[in-house]
Amino acid sequence: MQSVHQIASDILDREGGFVNDPNDPGGATNHGVTIHTMRRLGLDLTDDGEVGVDDVRALTRDQAQEIFIEHYFERPSIQDLPEALHPTVFDMYVNAGSNAVVLLQRLLRDMGFEILVDGLIGPQTIRAAHAAYDTSPDNLVDAYGIARRNYYYRLADHRPASRRYAMRRDGGKGGWIRRAEEFISPRYHLTEAEHRARVAGWD
Repeated sequence: MQSVHQIASDILDREGGFVNDPNDPGGATNHGVTIHTMRRLGLDLTDDGEVGVDDVRALTRDQAQEIFIEHYFERPSIQDLPEALHPTVFDMYVNAGSNAVVLLQRLLRDMGFEILVDGLIGPQTIRAAHAAYDTSPDNLVDAYGIARRNYYYRLADHRPASRRYAMRRDGGKGGWIRRAEEFISPRYHLTEAEHRARVAGWD
């Protein structure tokens, strides 16, 4: 299995560099770290008394990696989940915050585990995740990845400005969908025709 630093490095490769997209509710972002996160952490890298776009631009890859590991892996207790889930849940947590845990908890409930859906990884969620993995080790990661993919489609259904992340201009799979499918076995990937049918109602 990959180390947490290897997983974080892979996430950084997916996230890319500085972006300040007005259609992205995360605002200015660098290496996947948003301006909101930097403000919450008080990262005034330019020492001008406030955390702004210039601080986001100044963030280094190494700094982003440490933020990811501390605040998006260790603090949410992703390390306590089955190791096979670490890459996909960690990646989703960077991308969507506690929604990553909500998705897992809903999946576990669908599998028959009576746990609270609260976006927090506590003893109930940890026990249920390990029990689910022990029961179906070959399927849990795929099921989570499919839940991710569905989450992105639903998000774009309700937020037209975000459809550009789920669908390319030519109608093909957008970055969100390709990202989710990196963690799904190829046999469960949607064909281009299936994807186009799913987004057919979008403008």
